[in-house]
Parts: sequence; C-alpha cells; structure tokens
Amino acid sequence: MAILLAADSKVIIQGITGSQGAYHARLIKEYGTRIVAGVTPGRGGEEVEGIPVFDTVKEAREAAGTVDASMILVPPFAVKDAAVEALENGISLVAIITEHVPIHDTMYLRALARQRGARLIGPNSIGIISPGKSKLGIMASFLYPPGNIGLISRSGTLSHETASNLKYRGLGLSTVVGIGGDAVVGTDYVDLLPLYAADPETKALVMIGEIGGNKEERAAAYLRNTTYPKPVFAYIAGRTAPPGKQMGHAGAIIEGESGRADSKAAALADAGVRVAGSLEELADMVSKIYK
Repeated sequence: MAILLAADSKVIIQGITGSQGAYHARLIKEYGTRIVAGVTPGRGGEEVEGIPVFDTVKEAREAAGTVDASMILVPPFAVKDAAVEALENGISLVAIITEHVPIHDTMYLRALARQRGARLIGPNSIGIISPGKSKLGIMASFLYPPGNIGLISRSGTLSHETASNLKYRGLGLSTVVGIGGDAVVGTDYVDLLPLYAADPETKALVMIGEIGGNKEERAAAYLRNTTYPKPVFAYIAGRTAPPGKQMGHAGAIIEGESGRADSKAAALADAGVRVAGSLEELADMVSKIYK
C-alpha cells in the first residue's frame, strides 16, 4: 500500500513531446509506472517511447479508459491551462513539476482542485514516488529504495540527500512527496499528515522544511492538537539565511520575524517532533529510533 500513487495507477504526461517530457517519460516507463498516454496539443497521433500522444486530455482519457494521475511538464505560461484541462476531465492527482508558475495561477488551480475533490502537487515539485511501485516525478530512482519511512519535502535536492542518507543506513521509503518550493503550493504538510498516519506501510515520517512561509508552523499546530500515531522527524534548512534575501526557492525568504528556521524548528519540537540540526543527524536519529 502507498499514499496517492499505487502500482496500478494509470498516468499521463502533459508536455511529453518536449525534451524534458520525453526524457522523464522514458525513465518513468522504465521504472514500471503505467504511462497510458501523453498529451501535447497539435502533436496527436505521434508516439514518445512507444507511448501514444493525444491533442487533449479528453482524448487521452477516452483512449485509456481511466486516468488516475497526470504529471505536467510544460512551460510556466501553459501550466494553468494544462492543469485545468486535467482537473476538468476528472483526473484526481495532478503533479506540476514546472517552476516559475505565476502565484495567481497556482492559487486558482489549488481552489479548483479542492472544488473538484482532486489533489494538486506542486508547482516547482520533484513529484511523487512510491518506491518499488510507481513514480510520477523527476527524482533519481536509485536513491529511493522501498521501505517504511514516509518523506515530505519542500526541496528536491534535500529529498535526494535524505533518501540517500537513509538508504546507506539500511532504510527505505514508503512514499515520498515533493510538495514544491513555491510560496503557494497545492498540497502541504497538513494535507498529507493524515494520509501517512493511515498508511499501514509507513512506520515513521520525515519532514524536510526550509525558511519562508508558515507551512511548518501549521504542521506543528496540527501535530500539537493530534495524537499522531507514528514518530515524526524533521530538518529545517536555512538557519544562517539573511532576512529579506530569497534563498533558492521562491518561498524561501524570511519576512521580518516570520518564517525563520529556528522558530519553525522550535514549533515542531514543541509539538513532539524530533528535530535534527543537520541532514546527517536526521538520518542518524531516524536510524537509531526506527531500528
């Protein structure tokens, strides 16, 4: 069992004929994910890696019968239309990999997804992987062995390093969700915490956060008011970041006293989360307590 993405999930890639779309379509297909179609307007009738391409999501869904999820790899200006098309055609999981998506477009898509009862991941996300089952993302698969540790992260790079550190300590992952590094995203920690709590395959959870926004504080408030059934670990990046300077991600910026790494770490610790001071310490903590 996994959250969001299962071994039998049928997926499409919007933007499959682009260089990144075609490249990741090959890797995702090789991983064993059930890619049933690609979508690029004006390119219907072509094939990419043996995957049929359609002009519209509606045509792709009609040909495939059902589609459970879509990964969007189109330019920023085209993301809104692509995601709206997916959501309006009943796709329940939409992962936006593209970065530099206008914030108002994301806000619109988040509201539409909630209205439709769908799950929006990203933008500016590495996607989702349920190791050994299915992958709808751009992460290096070999870093993510199957196991029982859940992972939620705002940062793709820190996800990779955390997965690698756990792997070399003999641990694997149940489901990894890259929620994205933008200030506004479709799904955050609070949305995912109940899903991991209910997943019998997940025995412990790791949260990777960073400066900016209040996503981690909201997660801390949720955990303080919930008897969470599994141990939760966390690392917050950006302890030495200067206020007012954006650090990598669009959402990684300290505004006044808001969004500081130390305040996030303190809030999580107060909620019973085991907070590490480095990624190495994080992996050691998980390894010692989980094993």
